[in-house]
Amino acid sequence: MGLGRGVPTPVRDPAGVRPEGASGVPQLEGPGQLTRWAGLLNLLVVYVGWSGTYVAIRFAVREGAGFPPFTLIAMRLMVAGAILVVWALWARYRVIPTKSELGLLIISSILLWGGGNGLVVWAEQRAGAGYAALLVGTTPIWAAVIEALVDRRLPSRLLVFSLLCGLAGVGMLAAPVLMAGSVTDLIAIIAVVGAALSWSGGSVLQARRPIPMTPIATAALQHVIGGVFFVTAVLVAHEPAPSPTAEAWWGWAYLVVFGSIITFTSFLRALAMLPTSVVLTYSYVNPVGSVILAWLLLGEEITGWTLAGAALVLLGVTGVFRARRN
Repeated sequence: MGLGRGVPTPVRDPAGVRPEGASGVPQLEGPGQLTRWAGLLNLLVVYVGWSGTYVAIRFAVREGAGFPPFTLIAMRLMVAGAILVVWALWARYRVIPTKSELGLLIISSILLWGGGNGLVVWAEQRAGAGYAALLVGTTPIWAAVIEALVDRRLPSRLLVFSLLCGLAGVGMLAAPVLMAGSVTDLIAIIAVVGAALSWSGGSVLQARRPIPMTPIATAALQHVIGGVFFVTAVLVAHEPAPSPTAEAWWGWAYLVVFGSIITFTSFLRALAMLPTSVVLTYSYVNPVGSVILAWLLLGEEITGWTLAGAALVLLGVTGVFRARRN
């Protein structure tokens, strides 16, 4: 995919602005090893930051919290996007995309924010934070399937086995809901699985068609585009005016600062510096971290179904990465 390669030493232009490389990241001085270490550091930020986002979302949109789901995302993206735009302008990064870049930005924003994040937030009105995180943990499996379809190649036996494990894990997680006969909760499950598919598509697109802009500028534009998308969704859905509790405001603040400004930009940097398969290992860490945080902060129960489903999902994810190495 052209990722994780060494990067040449930069040359400054007459204005003193460091040029952007083919990957869209300002070129790092030194050999490719330095780039890999920088990528791993950004990946560590993703590990930590996104483990808490599911809990923050639940605090903001659960019953009585006061944030309608699309309003929450619109406010998050618009505020974070404005901060990132100012950051990019202050750093003298290019923020005006070409027509082709704008097309990629719109598609990736809709996949990552519209589907990937929007469906999760909507579902967490009903679904628990740890539960949603485990379902989104199937993302690497769907990404591998999407890549196989795009490359028009048959999946390996190991990849098929991994997909079946992931689906079995989703079934285990869904079993209590199916036995309870709750249609609303079942729809929430379908929405979260759809979010994993959408985020996978956006990640594959972002890796295979990197936008030649800095991660800060790319993140800023994707936030603004996503914000416009969700402002439209708020109007179409006729959501009521928000009346957040103090906990909901803290959840929103975490999403803006850690979920968007810090972690999302680190995610884009990691995608530009490391292979997609390495970046997507956050799907190992985030579900486990989210389940523990949801248990500690929200009192969410960890059942045998949860453990069995989590084990199958992680087994499937492990199989995907082994299949790619082979």
